[in-house]
Amino acid sequence: MENSLYTPSEVLDNNINGEVTKANLPLGKMILLGLLAGAFIAIGGAASNVAVHDISNVGLARTLAGAIFPVGLMLVVLVGGELFTGNCLMLMAYFDKKISGLSFIRNLVIVYISNLVGALIIDALLFFSGQFNYTNGGLGAYTIKIAIAKTTISPGAAIASGILCNILVCLAILMASAAKDVAGKILAIFFPIMAFVICGFEHCVANMFYIPAGMLAATNSSYVEQAKNLYGITAQQCEQLLSVSSTKCFFFVTLGNIIGGMVFVGAIFYAIHKTHWKKYQ
Repeated sequence: MENSLYTPSEVLDNNINGEVTKANLPLGKMILLGLLAGAFIAIGGAASNVAVHDISNVGLARTLAGAIFPVGLMLVVLVGGELFTGNCLMLMAYFDKKISGLSFIRNLVIVYISNLVGALIIDALLFFSGQFNYTNGGLGAYTIKIAIAKTTISPGAAIASGILCNILVCLAILMASAAKDVAGKILAIFFPIMAFVICGFEHCVANMFYIPAGMLAATNSSYVEQAKNLYGITAQQCEQLLSVSSTKCFFFVTLGNIIGGMVFVGAIFYAIHKTHWKKYQ
């Protein structure tokens, strides 16, 4: 019977080869794949918001969101997409001297911006589709609440949460690449992503959906009124959400995601399987 999994060392080699391809993508293709990934993650966030916005039990709501949100990364892995947080693993190809530092940074910058644009497109489509009207504007109010919570997190908490988040995201990607069939890849993605959503960890690309969506909702007076009635959110908090200063959280979450993906997963995984350990005995 054929083995349905690659070994960890094979996973590393396969990922490095894939990362070389990522680094050498034509600009237009890289942008389009980045747009898709941002849109896919936004769709996962939007679906989970709809499912849980009227559930008051936090544990139940997070568990349900965790069961739905992974569809975003499943689409990225199975359909194709360039996701900033996953591409932090390209550090392994850099360590292996298969890509240059410049091509590594180029990919991350272009993909980050493309992910943002892809998520913003979904934000706009959802807002103008009237989806936030669900439950008499309750979904719009919930969207505001989530955005305020994410923009008021402290820098230290944002970095720590970002680290934990991308540890799980990058492990999900490595696990998915270990599977040889679609079912195995889906299962490999599902549980780590479910865990990060339940724990409430911060993902910079997901926040490219959640925060702008909340900003759009905060421009609608009926959603703001519902946010006040349901969650005690003030008009001042909504005004603060719409200010440029509210976006500073992106820097700290992104930094945490970089550390989590590159240091805690990429560097350690590479060291385990590429270091000649016998000479240290």
